[in-house]
Parts: sequence; C-alpha cells; structure tokens
Amino acid sequence: MTRRGIPIFMYHSVAPLPNDATHELSVSPEAFGEQMEVLRALGCTPLTTAQLAWHWRNPSRPLPTRPVLITFDDGYEGVHRHAMPVLAKQGFASTLFIATGWLRGTYDTGGGLDTMLTWDQVRDLAESGVEIGGHSHTHPQLDQLSDDALWFEVIRCKEILASELDAPPVSFAYPYGYSSRRVRRAVRGAGFCQSLAVGNTLARRGQGPYALRRVTVRRSTGPEEFERLAEGRSITRTFARDRVLTKGYAIVRRCQQARRKAARSRV
Repeated sequence: MTRRGIPIFMYHSVAPLPNDATHELSVSPEAFGEQMEVLRALGCTPLTTAQLAWHWRNPSRPLPTRPVLITFDDGYEGVHRHAMPVLAKQGFASTLFIATGWLRGTYDTGGGLDTMLTWDQVRDLAESGVEIGGHSHTHPQLDQLSDDALWFEVIRCKEILASELDAPPVSFAYPYGYSSRRVRRAVRGAGFCQSLAVGNTLARRGQGPYALRRVTVRRSTGPEEFERLAEGRSITRTFARDRVLTKGYAIVRRCQQARRKAARSRV
C-alpha cells in the first residue's frame, strides 16, 4: 500500500440525523463504527497527519505496513459525541481540521452548518490524542480571496488554535479542497508544515507536503466500498464522476479569479 499510496479518509459530520446541509457528507455513528472495524480487520494503522509527514521527512523511520489516516473537517459536534469513543476504543489516531469561526463560543461567526463543537470539546479531543489542525477561519474558497483576505483566514485560524490549545497547529486542510500555488505559499508562510487537499485518490509522497490527496467518505459509502478504499482498490472508478465535476469547478474558479483581478486593476 505504501508504494502505491496511502488512503487518507476525509470525514465531516458523524450524526444519526444530520440536517440537509450536511447530510450527503455525513456518516451515521453505526456506519462509522463499522468502518473502523474494517480498518481493524485489515490490520491498518491510523496515523495523524503530522505523523505521516514526519515519516516521509525521515525515510530511515519506516511507516507501518498498512498506514491510513482518519481526518475530519469543519468541527461538527458529532466528532466528539460519536466518533471519539469509537476511536478511543480502537486506539486509533486521527486529525480534526477546524474552521475556527464556525465553532460555538467567542469566535463564532455564525457560519456553522450544523451543531458545532465547543472549545471545551476541542480541548477534550486534543487531550485524547486527536491532532487538531487548521481549516481557515470562516471556511471560504481560499483561491478566490485577495491576498489580504487569504492571509487573514489562514493566520487568524492559526492564532486562535494556538491560543486555545497552547500549541500552534502544524497541519492544515483547504476548505472545499480548493487551493492554488498562491494559497499553498500562504499556508506555508503562516508556519503550517503540511496541508491536505481532496483529489479523491491515494496520498503519495511525490504530491508534496502541501497538496496531499484524500478520499471522501459519504453517507452513501457502503461497507464494501469502504473496504476497497482502505485497500486502495478501484478508487479511480469510484470517484470518476467527482473528478469530472472537479475539473469543471476548477475552470469556473479560474475564470472568476481572472475577472476579480481585472476588476481590481481597473480601480
């Protein structure tokens, strides 16, 4: 598996009754538990994002035989309520990427799509061994922002996490998976050591530390499909439609960005 690549699973909400906004990218607590049992049965060793990066930066320290990553985006309350007990039972490492302006509490901008974590819950997750990473402040499409707005989103997220957790985050995940060379430079410049995109393919060292790919886990991901993903099988076929849509979105975003640059140059 390590020669072909490593599955980095991208989760969002874990909830029995998700709302409409999060339904497609949610999984039920029962499904999540079954998926973790699949990883256990296959002999997989979940790592945090930082641990994977460390191994790849230190090739003399070999990876486990079947490494995988379990990641969560945004900061939904179900990660604490439903996912954490399962991960603790299995002894599995994971990474949670937080949009700091979506969490309940001091910095809440009101953008959260469902019930979000509190900072006490985030600290509880961190104390249990979950790596906490950045996911911007308000969850925008970073590649569509001006330089100043982009820097604010990245550095504000890092500052809040460092203040709340008494340690700066070292990993980042791009909202919606969207990035560009300029976005990756900003993330690196803010002091993050690695970052995750989406891509719906296996992660490989050659992708570089700021463009590692993940595979999406959805409400519709059944046990057999999940097992294939964990084994790195049939991923191209599974996500063929997603890749077509992603290419289309990329063209639209580039056109939008070009129009914004042209408008700014005329001012």
